Amino acid sequence: MGSGVPANSSGTALAEWVYTLQKDDSVQQLATQLLAPPHNAQQLLKHNSLNNALLPVTGEQVRIPMDWLKRQSQPARATSVSGLVQLLTSNGQRRPLTVNTLIRAGDELLSGSGNTTVTLAEGSEIRLSPHSRLAFNRMTQFGKPGMMDTRLRLNRGEVFTNVKEVVSGGSRFEIETPSATAAVDGTQFAIQANDGGTSLQVINGEVYFGQQGHSVDVPAGYGAHVTAQPGGDVRLYKLAPPPIVADLPAILRKLPAELQWQSLAKTHKLDIFDTGSGRWVDSRTLAGDRFDISRLNNGRYEIQLAALDYQGIAGLPAVVPFNVDLQARAAKLLEPVDDKTTTNQPEFSWGLNGDNEIAQIQISATPQFENLVATSEWAQQSEAQLSQQLSPGQYYWRVKTEAGGDSTATSNVHSLIIDGSLPPVKIISVNYLDQQVRIFWESVETATKYRLQLSADPDFYPIIKEADIPGTSAGLRLIPGKRYFVRLKAVSDGPLASRWGPAREIYID
Repeated sequence: MGSGVPANSSGTALAEWVYTLQKDDSVQQLATQLLAPPHNAQQLLKHNSLNNALLPVTGEQVRIPMDWLKRQSQPARATSVSGLVQLLTSNGQRRPLTVNTLIRAGDELLSGSGNTTVTLAEGSEIRLSPHSRLAFNRMTQFGKPGMMDTRLRLNRGEVFTNVKEVVSGGSRFEIETPSATAAVDGTQFAIQANDGGTSLQVINGEVYFGQQGHSVDVPAGYGAHVTAQPGGDVRLYKLAPPPIVADLPAILRKLPAELQWQSLAKTHKLDIFDTGSGRWVDSRTLAGDRFDISRLNNGRYEIQLAALDYQGIAGLPAVVPFNVDLQARAAKLLEPVDDKTTTNQPEFSWGLNGDNEIAQIQISATPQFENLVATSEWAQQSEAQLSQQLSPGQYYWRVKTEAGGDSTATSNVHSLIIDGSLPPVKIISVNYLDQQVRIFWESVETATKYRLQLSADPDFYPIIKEADIPGTSAGLRLIPGKRYFVRLKAVSDGPLASRWGPAREIYID
């Protein structure tokens, strides 16, 4: 398909779309794809003073009334959310905004201390700053993908937009505030609204900005301000140049890393964005000429650093892309040493060998760590105690380290014996079937097996049968008409004492 542009200048109603025909285009094809019923190819020819004997050819333009085009509402999507942002739907419902939530025409976003990045259907991005309110008045697709009419209203706060320049050229993007309107296509700009008026900063492209009848084109590198008073003129001013940033490695394999710059300004605004997800990671105002980059997960990022003027308005940003690629390394276990016998709340310590790592203690009853008995909280410290007490028995412990959110490593394994005696084993139930009896008992966390004794005497003298059983049930074949007594105790691999549990009488008629 070819390209098109609105027949009217920015800031006025789009009465017509001027479409330039490309190779293999036809009027019939345009009518089928772009026009809503009852409009057809013959009406399109007549509107352009053409007929079947005088058809347009490649490179010629066809004027299409905007009212004739197909229309379809296209929702936007929240691609990142940090902190508290609320969605107020067109039917009055209010709920927290989450990632991938669809935002439809008539909805509003209210950011408290949080922020969000919203992606429109045609790919444009909107970043809503904290303490802002943004209404999505219209998001309409005309005729074909990429040709959008988007109308937003910023009641208060700030948005930063990256408006995609579509091939079709027939799109319209406007942000209205209580005191001005900004109309754009293919532009990066920031806009702020408050009781005193509206301010605008254009990073790339051009923005048609101002109150009705007083709007002007604001080029890249310039800012503009309109007061809240009706009929106010636009005040243009040149934005502060971007700071000169010292070279930063393209890949950061160690954090913190220092960012340095040169600038005449006393204060600067620094924003960090996750370029993979669009998430607004950090935003702060800085005094000085350096900043420590830290506490970032592995991924692709972009820093935008801009000088602030005496009114707190940001100038042109210096853009610094970089990747974080941190690798976790195995920790060195210090205390308790291997095979140590200790109390039920031992103190653990280890040495970290990587950079910007967090660590977690992991406790298991087996050296294979199939099931974890206990863990500590993730922390940057190299020593910790468990929040829970360990029962007496044989354990194994290790330290898992993590760096960059997705790189992990585990240390070697130390064995650990918690001093004390294993608890007595209680029989849960006895099932009878003919001359057979099946006995079930409670499990003991650190037991490796259970010792069963069978006797005809309640004092267990003499012992008829003794066996070590790995599970928590056993079957016995008994002589009918005789009484028996059975008891169990837990056994572990460590040097732990254990006690016999209460005996249970069993009898088969």
